[in-house]
Amino acid sequence: MLSPEFLSASNRLTVDLNALADNWRSMNARSGKARAAAVLKADAYGLGIDEAAPALYASGARDFFVANAEEGADLRPLVPEARIYILAGMWPGNEPLFFDNDLVPVINSEEQLAVFMAALSERGDHPCVLHVDTGMNRLGLTVEEAVALANDPARPASFSPVLIMSHLACADDPGNPLNDYQLRRFREATGAFEGVDASLANSGGVFLGNDYHFELTRPGIAVYGGEAVNDVVNPMKPVVTAEARIIQVRTVVSGGHASYGASARFNRDSRIATVAVGYADGYHRSVSGGGVTLRQATPSGAFGFLHGQKVPHVGRVTMDLSLFDVTDLPENAVRPGDYIELFGRHIAVDDVARAGGTIGYEMLTSLGRRYERHYVGAV
Repeated sequence: MLSPEFLSASNRLTVDLNALADNWRSMNARSGKARAAAVLKADAYGLGIDEAAPALYASGARDFFVANAEEGADLRPLVPEARIYILAGMWPGNEPLFFDNDLVPVINSEEQLAVFMAALSERGDHPCVLHVDTGMNRLGLTVEEAVALANDPARPASFSPVLIMSHLACADDPGNPLNDYQLRRFREATGAFEGVDASLANSGGVFLGNDYHFELTRPGIAVYGGEAVNDVVNPMKPVVTAEARIIQVRTVVSGGHASYGASARFNRDSRIATVAVGYADGYHRSVSGGGVTLRQATPSGAFGFLHGQKVPHVGRVTMDLSLFDVTDLPENAVRPGDYIELFGRHIAVDDVARAGGTIGYEMLTSLGRRYERHYVGAV
C-alpha cells in the first residue's frame, strides 16, 4: 500500500525487491558451480541496505561484501548466518568491529597483514581473505608476494585465509586481453594456496564464463539492474524507478530561451515542464540538455518518460529543478503535479548515465535524501 508521504512526495523512488532477488538468482545461476555473493556496499548501491539485505538473504545469498567495517556492523543483524567480507580490510583501531560482529577482513597489503596478525595474537584465530593484485594496480599483494607468503615456512599457522580474491579491471569489455592476463596471474596465486576457495569475477566477470567463476563470484551492479557488459542488451531486470513531480508547465515562444545562461533556445513555440529534481538529488548537472561543457561535445542530454513518451531534458540541471520539453505531448496531457520518470522501467539508468558521461553505479549511489521510498515485494 502506498503511503500518503509517497503519494505526495516531490521526489520518489520505487524499489522492486522482487526484481532485486530475481537478478541475484539469475547471477547465481550464471555462476555455474560457483556460489554467488552479493555486494551491498554504499547502502546497497543507494537503494537501502535495511531492505535490500533481507531480500537477498531470503533468496539464498550467504556471502556479502561491503566496503568497510562500519558498513559490516550495520549489516550483521540483517543477515545473522551469513559471512560478511570487508573490502577495505583492517587497520589499527577498528579491530573490535571485526571480532565483535564476526566480520572477515580482506588483507590488501603487507601492512594490513601485520595488523591482522597482531590482532590474532591478542584475540585468537579469525578468518580472513587474501587480496592479490593481478593487474588492476589498486589493492592487493603482488602475485609474487602472495606465492612467497604461501611458501614461507615461517608463516604462522593462525594465518589461514578462507578465500583468495582478485578484481578484474576490464570485465565489462569481454575482448580485452587484460582479462585473460589477469586470469592466468590469478591461477598462479591460487595454485600456491591449495584447497582455499577463490573469487575473481565481479558482475562482468560472471558473463566471461566458467573459467572466471572459481568457487565464489561477486556480482554487484547487475543485481541492482545495471549494465555489466558494454555494448550488449542488458538481461537484468530494472530494480529502481526514480520519479519527480512537475511543478509548472509554461510556454516559451519561438526564438525564446530558458534556464541559466539562456542555454535552452527554441525554434518553435514550446511547452516546458519544470520538474522538482536537480543535482542535489543525484540528477547530475552533466545530464543537462545544454549549457554544460560535455553537451558541447555530445548534443543530446538525458530524457524523461511521461504519458507514454520520452521527453528531452533542456537547459541546465540546477540544484533543485530541471526542465523537460513536453511540446510533442498532447496539449492538455501534462499538468502540474504529474510525475515524470527520470529512470526506471522506461528509461534505463545507464542511458541517463551515458548522457552525463558517467555510469549507472554513480547514478544509483548518488540518489539524494529527498526521495520518498516505496519498496515492492518487501520480505
